[in-house]
Amino acid sequence: MSVFKQYQNRINGFLQQQLDQYRTEATKLKSSMSYSLLSGGKRIRPLLAYATAESIKCDVSVADNIAAAIEMIHAYSLIHDDLPAMDDDDLRRGQPTNHIKFDEATAILAGDALQSLAFETLSLTPTDPTITVNLVRSLAQYSGLIGMAGGQSLDLIAENRLANLQHLQSIHSAKTGALLTACSSLVIKTLPTISKSHQDLFLQFAYHFGVAFQITDDILDVTQDTATLGKPAHSDTKNNKSTYPSLLGIKRAKLKAKEHIGSAYKALENLPYDTELLESLTDMTLNRDH
Repeated sequence: MSVFKQYQNRINGFLQQQLDQYRTEATKLKSSMSYSLLSGGKRIRPLLAYATAESIKCDVSVADNIAAAIEMIHAYSLIHDDLPAMDDDDLRRGQPTNHIKFDEATAILAGDALQSLAFETLSLTPTDPTITVNLVRSLAQYSGLIGMAGGQSLDLIAENRLANLQHLQSIHSAKTGALLTACSSLVIKTLPTISKSHQDLFLQFAYHFGVAFQITDDILDVTQDTATLGKPAHSDTKNNKSTYPSLLGIKRAKLKAKEHIGSAYKALENLPYDTELLESLTDMTLNRDH
């Protein structure tokens, strides 16, 4: 079994535990939360957190809470992103989206509850309380107005408009990149002895990793079919969104992704840590087919 598969199994079990600890009469809401949180997926964000933790020799039990909290935020964002008021999609990971499986009100509440559970889980990270407070504050920033939620808002505003490359990159560095950056950023915050220059290199890596991830996502949206993706293909075209392929063409978009992957590798090369797993994850991200 590959190390990535082991970590996928680990985070799946940990996420299951977080939901199972609660006995509630709101069984429909809990089922809705479980449906989106435990429906599989690549678990790229937890893998990035675990790979960073392995690099700096952070205790895996600390990484569990960080990885789970970020994945909960991600799951809530997907539920809300699929709603009729947002991207209005009816398929996610090969299954009906949450509001189709349940209903819109339940889907909204499931997203809200997952966000709350994320911060509860992060607050229980087994580390120094001062560090934990910093983790909670950081995730709030990465997922809120100046992070993911702000990026989603900019993405909606940009529909039916032709964004230039710089504007597109600023949108996606918030909408998609913020949570990916959080995966490395939060983990390295648990080790205060890491120098500022090394922290900056980890953040540079995560930034370029995130851009490459988004470009690859955009390319797959127009080159793969719905069955392969597990979500509606050509959804960006349907919503008239600017994407890297629409601005650059597929060939140049692929070159741009490789350029960012190269920058990500370069940041890792300058770190005095064992970054082998981060490098493998970077390679896997560029070469994925869904």
